[in-house]
Amino acid sequence: MLPAPTERLTFRLMERADLDDMTAVLSAPDPYPTTRPARTRDDAVRWIEWQERNYAEHDFGLWVVETHDGTFVGDCGLTMQDVEGTPHVEIGYHVMPDQRRLGYASEAARAVRDCAAAHGVEHLIALIRPENLPSQAVARGLGMEVERTAYVHGADALVLGMRLRRP
Repeated sequence: MLPAPTERLTFRLMERADLDDMTAVLSAPDPYPTTRPARTRDDAVRWIEWQERNYAEHDFGLWVVETHDGTFVGDCGLTMQDVEGTPHVEIGYHVMPDQRRLGYASEAARAVRDCAAAHGVEHLIALIRPENLPSQAVARGLGMEVERTAYVHGADALVLGMRLRRP
């Protein structure tokens, strides 16, 4: 499973050769206060290994997002998330700071949502911190609505969700 290219973006599997780019996107300054320590190169190695397991186990994961000319934008894709004991398919996205506010997260997320629907995913969520308004705007632009608040990964998160229809 891999999303179709968009007008400006392409998707591909994340691999170990992406370590420098993934370290950069994951360690980028977070504009929202958090108690999570800054992510390191070792965290990026574990992130890539997690995607490799996701691809093998679920046929999806977070994919590298690039412009058509090969510029690294970030990642966007699907992961399985445990939300207070219930498994859900989550859409996630991380964009390099210098690539933010260009509509890339929304464009990539639409392609991933459509890919999920085409592959039979019936319900899609996004776990977003309450103060992260830009990320909430991306999720709402997909048609997601707040379903509830949950305690996930050591903090409260909004659970935005939507039912998907097959194309």
